[in-house]
Amino acid sequence: MEKFHEGKDVKSKRVRLFVKPYCGWCHRAERWLDEHGVDYEAIDVISDESAFDEMIRLSGQELAPVLEVEGDVLADFGPDQLASFWREREKKNARLEPR
Repeated sequence: MEKFHEGKDVKSKRVRLFVKPYCGWCHRAERWLDEHGVDYEAIDVISDESAFDEMIRLSGQELAPVLEVEGDVLADFGPDQLASFWREREKKNARLEPR
């Protein structure tokens, strides 16, 4: 398993995961986030029509899962894409931190 930085800069970010209850990819995304200590809000787009509309607006599609972190969006992904997305966010955040 890869090790990811779990500093407060990442955890303090607003992380939203748009999911469908019977979506296997969604469950895998939740498990990945849980295993890596990421605080996130899971939003069920089947029970909340406005959340479904927002997911489509953010991602341009109706497929789940969709992850939104401070304006960065990852849509219709698997765990490998999630790991790459998270690494890129960490690199980006490291460049923005004052030295």
